[in-house]
Amino acid sequence: MAFRDDFRHIEAGNRREAQADFGYLTVMTSLALKQHLNSPIAVRLMPYLALFAGMVTLACGTSYAKTLFPLIGAEGTSAYRVGLSAVLLIAVFRPWRFRLTRQDLMGVLLYGVALGAMNLSFYMSLRTIPLGLAIAIEFMGPLSLALLHSRKPIHFVCIGFAVLGLGLLLPLKQGVGALDPVGMGLAAFAGLCWALYIVFGKRLSHIHPGQSVALGMSVAAMVIVPFGVAHAGAALLNPTILLAGAAVALFSSALPYTFEMFAMRSIPKRTFGVVLSAEPAVGAVAGLIFLHEHLTGQQWLAIAAIVAASVGAIVTTRQPPPVTETTPAT
Repeated sequence: MAFRDDFRHIEAGNRREAQADFGYLTVMTSLALKQHLNSPIAVRLMPYLALFAGMVTLACGTSYAKTLFPLIGAEGTSAYRVGLSAVLLIAVFRPWRFRLTRQDLMGVLLYGVALGAMNLSFYMSLRTIPLGLAIAIEFMGPLSLALLHSRKPIHFVCIGFAVLGLGLLLPLKQGVGALDPVGMGLAAFAGLCWALYIVFGKRLSHIHPGQSVALGMSVAAMVIVPFGVAHAGAALLNPTILLAGAAVALFSSALPYTFEMFAMRSIPKRTFGVVLSAEPAVGAVAGLIFLHEHLTGQQWLAIAAIVAASVGAIVTTRQPPPVTETTPAT
C-alpha cells in the first residue's frame, strides 16, 4: 500500500514537471515567434506576402467558382459572388454615412455598371477558355489604358510584348491549344470593362474608397443578379449551393480585397502594380492544380509576354499625385 502511494506521488510529480516544461516551451516559442514577426525583415515581407495571398485566394476562389458552373451556370455563380460581396461591403462600410452629389451618384452608377459587366463577362468567358488565359486577355484592358498615351520608346516595346502575347493566343489554327473565339471575345470585353472601371473609379477618387466600392458593388449586383436568377432560378436558394456561393464571395472578393488593402498600406503603388501583374501566371497555376487546365508552351509564352508588357508599362509610367479623401458626414 505504501509502495502504491509512493508511486502515485512520483507519477504526479513527473506530470507536474512535464506540464511545467511544456508551459515553458510554449511561452518561449511564443516569444521567439513574436520576435521574428517584429523583426525588420518580417515587417518588410508581410505586405508582399499579403499581396501574394490575395492573388492566390482570388485564383483559388475563381477556380472553385468554375466548379459551380454545371449547377447554376456562370451567370448564377457571378450573381453569388457580386451579390453576396455587395451585402458584406454594405455591412462593413455603411456607405449611407457619406453625402453624395448628383454627379457622384452618376459616377457610382457608371462605376458599378462597368464592374458588373466586367465580372459577368469574365465568368462567362471561363466556360470555354482556361482561367490563366482569361486573366491574361482581360489584362489587355488596363494595359491598353496605361499605354494609351505612349510617348517613350520603351512604351512601344511594351506594346510589342502585348501584341505578341495576344497574337500567340489568337485561334488562327485549329487543333490542340486553339481557344474558343467567343470565350476570348468575352474575356476581351471584360478587359474593356476593366479599363472603364478604372476610368470611372478615378472620377470617384475624391470620396471614401469604402463607400465607392460598396455602392459600386451594389450597382454591379443589380446588373448581374437578374441574369443569375433568369438562368439558375430557384437553384440559387438551395442551401448547399448557397453555402458554396458564400465561399466563392469570401475567397474571390472579401479575402483578396482585405489582403490587398493591408498590402497597399506599405507597398508603393508602382511596386504594387508590378507584383499584381503576376496574376495571369498565378491564375494559370491555380487552373492547372484545381481544374486540370493544361496549357501549351505557346500559351505559357503568351502569358509571360503579357505579364512583361504589364510590368514594363507600370515601371515606365509616371505616377499621378495623391488625392485627399473626404470625411464622413456627421
